[in-house]
Amino acid sequence: MRYLYLIPILILVSCGGGSNESQSTYSYYQKKDVEPKQLDLTIEASGEIEAVYSVEIKSKASGEILDLPAEVGDFIRKGTILARIDQRTPKNVLDQAEADLKLAEVRLENAEAQLERGQALHAEGSIADKNFEEIQEGFASAKSQHVRSIVNVENAKIALDDTLVKSPLDATIISRPVEVGQVISSPTSAVGGGTVLMRMADLSKVRIRAFVDEIDIGKVTVGQEVSIRVSAFREEIFSGKVSKIEPLAIVQQGVTIFPVLIDIENKDNLLLLGMNTDVVIQVIDTEVAISAPTGALRTRDDAHSAAEILGISKATVDNFLEEKVDGENFTKFIVFKNSSNGPTLSWVEIGVSDLANVEIKKGLSNGDQVFVLPSKGLVDYQNRFKERVKNSFG
Repeated sequence: MRYLYLIPILILVSCGGGSNESQSTYSYYQKKDVEPKQLDLTIEASGEIEAVYSVEIKSKASGEILDLPAEVGDFIRKGTILARIDQRTPKNVLDQAEADLKLAEVRLENAEAQLERGQALHAEGSIADKNFEEIQEGFASAKSQHVRSIVNVENAKIALDDTLVKSPLDATIISRPVEVGQVISSPTSAVGGGTVLMRMADLSKVRIRAFVDEIDIGKVTVGQEVSIRVSAFREEIFSGKVSKIEPLAIVQQGVTIFPVLIDIENKDNLLLLGMNTDVVIQVIDTEVAISAPTGALRTRDDAHSAAEILGISKATVDNFLEEKVDGENFTKFIVFKNSSNGPTLSWVEIGVSDLANVEIKKGLSNGDQVFVLPSKGLVDYQNRFKERVKNSFG
């Protein structure tokens, strides 16, 4: 699990005191116990269901579609015939190629016989070199034509087989843009050539493309558990996992969002492509041994203002801050701890956080009390506001 380290947003808490009391009698802090706690943080997003794996079924054959035995929504096993294309033209081409092959075989046999006689006569000196070379060229030509004829027959067989379009996988037909009787032309020499007959998808596992705000995307990691709801089954919660975070942002109506892919097992085929979903990504769901409110964390910059509220002298704070600590404002923060001698400063090391509370790895123990304080600026603002109210109403 990737830890989240958070610099807290401190909220002014005013506890006790009446409207006519002076600043010194106001309590601008709370004392909170350090204790074990279940930390829970989730991110909500919306998305749409899509196929994890889909394929376009194309025809490499041209001609009239004679049969389309499979309909949209049918589950098809690998090897099942999906379409039959008119076979007359490729069958004629195959017949012609086979006839040409037979002729080439006869010519090759004759050329081989002539070559054998020519070799004997040439060895005896009965024919000139030029005549023997012509016999050799005739044999080579016959052999080449025989090879071409074999290739033509094989190509013709492939073209005939292409008139029967078969499923390449176990999947469901999700679209079929053609109908029986339609004449198709498939220039397979072009890049991506072939006419699309249908699209198929494996629906046993589907994917949600959810869109997460850029503010939250840093909290999402691959492998996190996700709860999913769809409008068609509001009482049922589906489970999935984050499989990918796409690196390219999308801007919609001035808001920057990132696509997050969530894989879901769909064994009952309840989830259909295109369904809208509400997803809850479980960022943190863990119990920590020691925790404190995030509002108790202070930085070096606002330690003096907090100390002033608690009545700690500037000299005491300056002396404490002389120590340089690695990881300040990232994994190390200052807290004001309650003690028998009053508030004291202490460095703490933090772990995961659910925004309201944070794991304490070092620096505090269960049973300790910490002060949750606002910034000095907030205190001064509230005092000025109260003074204006008091003056306005006498």
